Amino acid sequence: QDHVCSLPKVPFRGAPCSDAAGSQVPYSTIMKQVNSSLSGVLWDEVQKAPFYEYKDSAGQFHQVWFDDPHSISLKAAYVKSRGLRGIGMWNGNSLDYSREAAAEQQTQAMWQALTP
Repeated sequence: QDHVCSLPKVPFRGAPCSDAAGSQVPYSTIMKQVNSSLSGVLWDEVQKAPFYEYKDSAGQFHQVWFDDPHSISLKAAYVKSRGLRGIGMWNGNSLDYSREAAAEQQTQAMWQALTP
């Protein structure tokens, strides 16, 4: 089925199928990999999040979900509109802090998205 990627059953804390089946990928890797992916950036309207799909060198299909400045800004705007006290993000140290111009721009955009 298009854009459906099943996780293997890896029990974790009572959930029969969890993110324990996957692994975390640094944002810098995602930004480089998405351009050569099978799908390019796709958008899930329900989750309000981007993802992409690729096949590894063994021909196995993978799906990578991530946040970008657009998805983070939607979440930050939601928090603000509900009068909630704040927002955070998981692993800001996974952003690309190299001195490359594109990386600096991407990292700055991610941090700016947290303040709508």
